Amino acid sequence: MIYNFIKALRASNIRISAAETMEAIETLNHVGLFNRQLLKDSLSLVLAKTRDDKETYSSCFDLFFSMDTTESVAQDALDTAPTPGNENRHNNDQKKMQPSSLLELLEQSDQQALAENIAIAAQQVQLSNIRIFTQRGIYARRILEHMGVNELERKIYDLAQAGEEDEYKYLKLRKTQALENILELVDKNLLLYTANSGANLRQEILEKTPLARVETRDFKTMHELVKKLSKRLISIHSRRRRKAKRGALDVRQTMRKNIQFDGVLFNTIWKKVQIDRPKVIAVCDVSGSVAQTARFLLMFLYSVHEIIPKVRSFAFSNQLGEITSLFQEMPIEIALNEAINQWGMGSTDYGGALHELERLVGNEIDSKTTVLILGDGRSNYGDPGHLALKRMHLKSKSVMWLNPEPRTFWNTGDSEMNKFTASCDRVESCRSIRHLERIISDIARHTV
Repeated sequence: MIYNFIKALRASNIRISAAETMEAIETLNHVGLFNRQLLKDSLSLVLAKTRDDKETYSSCFDLFFSMDTTESVAQDALDTAPTPGNENRHNNDQKKMQPSSLLELLEQSDQQALAENIAIAAQQVQLSNIRIFTQRGIYARRILEHMGVNELERKIYDLAQAGEEDEYKYLKLRKTQALENILELVDKNLLLYTANSGANLRQEILEKTPLARVETRDFKTMHELVKKLSKRLISIHSRRRRKAKRGALDVRQTMRKNIQFDGVLFNTIWKKVQIDRPKVIAVCDVSGSVAQTARFLLMFLYSVHEIIPKVRSFAFSNQLGEITSLFQEMPIEIALNEAINQWGMGSTDYGGALHELERLVGNEIDSKTTVLILGDGRSNYGDPGHLALKRMHLKSKSVMWLNPEPRTFWNTGDSEMNKFTASCDRVESCRSIRHLERIISDIARHTV
């Protein structure tokens, strides 16, 4: 375990010598793993030298030891493997430590056992050796195969052929959710072991990484990515506006106007195109259920303000409030903090938020208005407010909903996406910077 941790620190540009590695091992032997804060402080004295090193070390330690199940559970499983002289112990412990097949795990719905077996499989396929983003799918498939995905896929196929619709759908959903868990572990390892692979590679990884999995240490890089995204899109769509203002040459009218000059084009006639200036009303869920993605959703919203005119923005958790002035008057970092401090991290109340939005802007919504909602659609089993959304939809140009969760999680638990989708023109899973770029560009193309 300590060797992989040091590998991660070196990947984060902390220089560690062989002698310091030996000191770290000695420290671990004395301190142990049970008191995590004591271990963190003790290893810091050995491995982190400068102030910058200590900040990087802290983030790296938190990320690495959030995955300590991968190391400890896998090592326990390896320790109980049969070797000459320990066959009896192996037989006694086999039921306890032997990994179950993926099919059995999904049929039993045992999340703890599933996590442990994913950890064991990750250790067996040497996930810590991942280095580039294109290996993400390869390692995810290796983990699945090590857990026996072929047996599961045969079972799913047999159920489909036999017409067992309910069990087929259940197993297929559980397989998708298991894959999400595996990809989460793969993404953490990717971020952990590629920190020093170059700024461009790291940015490419973060652009594709689901927002909920971005670590605190990468917020600054994500801010820079969003700024670059905004500048790029502003440049693209401002050129579109300038071209539209010039218009297109009306050849027929120009020829007619210049007949008296024997066809010499002294006067040109331009086609007059009425440029529509729609409005955007944007609402962002910043409640506890989207705590990991709220900051990035607000970054997205801030970018929309820089590109599209006539945007009114709102944020809510248990109450809804307008944040338009924050985005117009403050730098992005300050605006995000103010929005979250004022309106964020409470329990979710979609019903109250959508009814309050209708009260505040209902009279402004017309055929030029696009309503944009960013949130997971989880209503805490209360009134989802879908009827208020329906009334706004009837008066608006369009309603778009961007959900930071994968589609397989929609309509599970307290998710009300089915009801919301009925009153939306477009519903998208928006989980990464790449998704944000595509969707912002699409919104700007149709609203500027």
